[in-house]
Amino acid sequence: MNVVILAAGMGKRMQSDLPKVLHPLAGKPLLSHVIDTARTLNPSRVCVVYGHGGDMVPSRLAADDLRFVLQAPQLGTGHAVMQAADALDDAVPTLVLYGDVPLTAAQTLQTLVEKAGKEKLAVLTVDLEDPTGYGRIVRSENRIVRIVEQKDASPTELAVREVNTGILVAPTRALKSWLGKLSNNNAQKEYYLTDVIAMAVQDGIAVESAQPAQAWETLGVNSKVQLAELERIYQRNIANTLLDQGVTLADPNRIDVRGGLSCGRDVSIDVGCVFEGEVVLGGGVSIGANCVIRDAKIDRGVTIKAFSHIDGATIGADAQIGPYARLRPGTALGTDVHVGNFVEIKNSQFDAHSKANHLAYVGDATVGSRVNIGAGTITCNYDGANKHRTVIEDDAFIGSDTQLVAPVTVGKGATLGAGTTLTKDAPPDSLTVSRAKQISITGWQRPVKTKKQD
Repeated sequence: MNVVILAAGMGKRMQSDLPKVLHPLAGKPLLSHVIDTARTLNPSRVCVVYGHGGDMVPSRLAADDLRFVLQAPQLGTGHAVMQAADALDDAVPTLVLYGDVPLTAAQTLQTLVEKAGKEKLAVLTVDLEDPTGYGRIVRSENRIVRIVEQKDASPTELAVREVNTGILVAPTRALKSWLGKLSNNNAQKEYYLTDVIAMAVQDGIAVESAQPAQAWETLGVNSKVQLAELERIYQRNIANTLLDQGVTLADPNRIDVRGGLSCGRDVSIDVGCVFEGEVVLGGGVSIGANCVIRDAKIDRGVTIKAFSHIDGATIGADAQIGPYARLRPGTALGTDVHVGNFVEIKNSQFDAHSKANHLAYVGDATVGSRVNIGAGTITCNYDGANKHRTVIEDDAFIGSDTQLVAPVTVGKGATLGAGTTLTKDAPPDSLTVSRAKQISITGWQRPVKTKKQD
């Protein structure tokens, strides 16, 4: 089939210079959700009609399987589909979607497409308790005969609760013919796509309907309030799926997943956690409150304590991280590694059973097994122009407040005394100390503040 996605609206109520369809829902643009759903239907052509915001939409979402066409000026939904007409294959049906309606399920669209077949028109409708603002479905003997917009509806029509979602499937050759007959003789002076329903009836083409499993599938975004409401719906649906899979959530209303989250058995997640990109949690993983985890693989039995940030890292089984730890891209931790409070690790590998429990920075380092890194230790990996690597071999002990000036190697079993500034390799199984001689000066007077002059 052809798919046309209408994404040209200005979105005045969003109060933003960003085109409405580029505002994020669960970490990606509204329009991306619609495109991703459309792709699940294996369409032969996908055409995105853009307008407000100039080239921001095509430049942000360009892909080989998408064609973008400009609607300028914006004269209604019918006019928008007209702009895509030349890109449509007459031999297959056309599905019309909306770039600001992101939650429609693929199964709902598949049902709609099946209702239409190759020769019928099918429209997605929904029954609402409060249909204010929506076009009403007008039926005769239970068959759809037309759709009337709210501003053009009679009192009787306004009482109808079945409304048009705007999503429809139509035979393409007939659709093009109907588009050419549209008029803007209405309260808004726009070309309504919905007017093709009456034209189909007049041409003797059957008009079918389908309804979504959930009314929220048809909700659109016209304001930041509505965007926030859809975000909560989206996140609650993810939370319910996780709960069904056996994940323990301290509060299903306080989790945000902005990508993919895969969980093993007996995973527990405390409140306020954010998961971005692709995150994999092994069995028995425990995530403390207010953690942010992005593009990470966390093996079984790991404990992530509160307020930890993990980005682009892999963590081996039974490790303990945090609280207030930060693991940056390129971090790979082995089994039973401990990373404590206010420790930052970047582009470094820790082998099994090594520890950095307090107030340390380890960057561009290779750390062996059973290494202990004391509080206040830093790897001085950047010389102002280039990064250099630090190697700490198995069973080394790094005393507190040590600076390792890369490139440098700490040999197997070596000990560095507290306060050492290491600029040369430390030999294995030896104590290396670098300190100034301690002296005490008697009779020394601490400076005092001078009196403030009037």
